[in-house]
Amino acid sequence: MNDTATVAPPLLPFFMSASGGQRYCLLHLPPPGRPARGGIVYVHPLAEELNKSRHVAAAQARAFAAAGYSVLQIDLYGCGDSSGDFGEARWPIWHNDLHLACAWLAQRVDGPLTLWGLRLGALLALDFASRAPLPLARLLLWQPELDGRRCIDRFLRLRLASGMLAGAEAEAPGQARAALAQGEPVEVAGYLLAPALAHAIDGVDGAALAPSVPVYWLEYQPPGQAPAPLPRLARHWREHGAAVHLAAFGDGPFWHSGELLACPQLLDATRELCRDWLDEQRTAP
Repeated sequence: MNDTATVAPPLLPFFMSASGGQRYCLLHLPPPGRPARGGIVYVHPLAEELNKSRHVAAAQARAFAAAGYSVLQIDLYGCGDSSGDFGEARWPIWHNDLHLACAWLAQRVDGPLTLWGLRLGALLALDFASRAPLPLARLLLWQPELDGRRCIDRFLRLRLASGMLAGAEAEAPGQARAALAQGEPVEVAGYLLAPALAHAIDGVDGAALAPSVPVYWLEYQPPGQAPAPLPRLARHWREHGAAVHLAAFGDGPFWHSGELLACPQLLDATRELCRDWLDEQRTAP
């Protein structure tokens, strides 16, 4: 084993200049003296799920870096520590952020480029990959949201739950939707959702985004439950020629958990599922 494999991979936080301000980034580098075998750009989930999942994404990024990949985590516009407010975020701006991140990493790292997304970040990665102006080698999807409208509906239900916990009068399910349709922003669990962002996400359907690159898909399966059937969308993608690899994990829905879950099963399942490109012996020339 290479001695450098025992050295903690370097971590470089920085701000990347972008339209409308700056984007906060974390760059995980391979151990000293080890050239990068490729680049990975991480696409975070929506709103508070970003904060609840940071520790798991960071653990996986460190594992990828230890395997020889440069991993770039970027907070999209209006999210995390980047410029802008969430209420100003727009789907096209997030597309531009991904293009900026991918181009930045591709200029600095030789080798294949991977997009890795969690939840809504996976749907954004799929949408971006369908029209990416630069070549991508593969997609890694953690618990992907695959129907934009359903994703927004679930997000809006947080508004109802928050109101009930606060003792407020229950809001009709369609009330928030009606406000968005009239061009009014809606506050959801402390985040101001703009109609333009909601409508753009509504229009993204995974069924219309059959990937042209291999897909590595990790799906949560509650412990004790029988293995879930192959997702219908995975069958649809395969029928359209996509190479789809699937695996399950049982740590728990860490993206909205009230406690910090370490998720070793997810990290192990990711390593096993992606072995064909993480295994240095197989991928070395």
